[in-house]
Amino acid sequence: MDLPLYLEPRLEPRLASLLAATGFLHTLASGLGSPLNVLLPDQIVENLARFRAVYRKHHLSGEIFFAHKANRSSTLVRRLAVTGVGAGMDVASLGELQHALGAGFIPARIMATGPKSPEFLWLAARSGVAVNVDGRGELDDLAAVVRRYGLPRVRVLLRLSSFSSPGVRLLTRQSRFGTPVEELDGLLKAVERHRDAVDFTGVGYHLDTTSIAEKAVALEGCVLVMDECRSRGLEPRVIDVGGGFGVNYLADGAQWDRYTTELTQAVMGNREALTWGRHGYGLRCEAGTLRGGLGLYPAHRPVAGERYLDALLSHPAPLRGRTLAASLLESLYDLYTEPGRALVDQCGLTLARVLEVRHTEAGARMVRLEANADDIGLEEHGVLMDPVVVPRAGTRDPAADSEPVGVHLAGNLCLESDLITRRMVFLPCLPQPGDLLGFANTAGYCMDFSADQAQHQPVARKVAAWQEEGAWRWCLDEQYWPVIQGEGIHEA
Repeated sequence: MDLPLYLEPRLEPRLASLLAATGFLHTLASGLGSPLNVLLPDQIVENLARFRAVYRKHHLSGEIFFAHKANRSSTLVRRLAVTGVGAGMDVASLGELQHALGAGFIPARIMATGPKSPEFLWLAARSGVAVNVDGRGELDDLAAVVRRYGLPRVRVLLRLSSFSSPGVRLLTRQSRFGTPVEELDGLLKAVERHRDAVDFTGVGYHLDTTSIAEKAVALEGCVLVMDECRSRGLEPRVIDVGGGFGVNYLADGAQWDRYTTELTQAVMGNREALTWGRHGYGLRCEAGTLRGGLGLYPAHRPVAGERYLDALLSHPAPLRGRTLAASLLESLYDLYTEPGRALVDQCGLTLARVLEVRHTEAGARMVRLEANADDIGLEEHGVLMDPVVVPRAGTRDPAADSEPVGVHLAGNLCLESDLITRRMVFLPCLPQPGDLLGFANTAGYCMDFSADQAQHQPVARKVAAWQEEGAWRWCLDEQYWPVIQGEGIHEA
């Protein structure tokens, strides 16, 4: 038998301890249903401290804004609101802004980004949060709101795009967010025209790329723009590098390399299929030639999160040669970052109960879960990672079962397409009805980003969990307030 193609999740101590608390997890799922999302609020504070340590290493000041769109949880937002490390909120909708304000964030620690409706712009201006504007039209609309309602000047940042580096054959990829730097003159004229309504504080960018070299071009481009602004009598002081710092999902890079190699061989027909319906994740075989590209998140990324930020700041500026951190420091510019996925790394898991285990016509085993693909969005976001078997108390120890097995994971919707994962998942033992599967590290975009009530199936409830005096404690997400931990909560 070929060795199983495991893709074991990376588990740091807090999340590993939670997954080991099998009785606690089964109690939660029995009482609150499946699927169930479990959040670890103390972990987000630890992650924030790691990002702040990178700022200190490079002697930089500035703010860290959590990109709220990564998770709808009240627990995580409320926990950040009271942390002594200092955190801000990046809100990209009217609802997110209302949530942040209601969770205890003061306007000085909130920044509005993304596409903005008139209502979103109005509340942003009325409450006094910073606004990251995408273009001249949005700037004009914001200024009109300030004047119409007699509001104080609103702090604004200008989001830019389409950077290039003279003499270097490297361009940042196209983005639908921000104003191309070639149009900077017109944008700055609008800023000057609206001096009575806006307080121009800085510039930034949003790039959907893992390339440090591309982001280095954009960051140095922002430094050059800041110099141009100062020459025009403007006084910006902030550069916002956005998010995209990434997460390392897998424990073993060799497993990732082996799986992608074997997947390629399966697509080429050189081994048995590894996926349902021979899905190739973007790869295909045409007349014996491999075509397409692997459309997956690079699940093993040792340089991710705060390490990625450190690498970016340590990267030489394409034109000036010295590090990007040095370029910021010598000009006394503040650094803004907007981590989303990276800030909720290891902050939660999704539990799903096993309903049925059966053989398919092709001889493979199918495991049907009390959850659907919208509840567990790992595959939707291109993340391949094995779940952890959480057996019912007193039944068996999965580690003692020496027979690994490959299974397909199906959801609870009456749709052929409702597969939790298209690939065959290898587990150390065959799950049984009543067991739970724990999908680790789903808090970043993979927990509730697409959840809905299709076919009247319930949306996963959320609970907050933390350790206190050696025991796991929990409460419902909407009931979590960090200032009253210990009151009205439940103990494992």
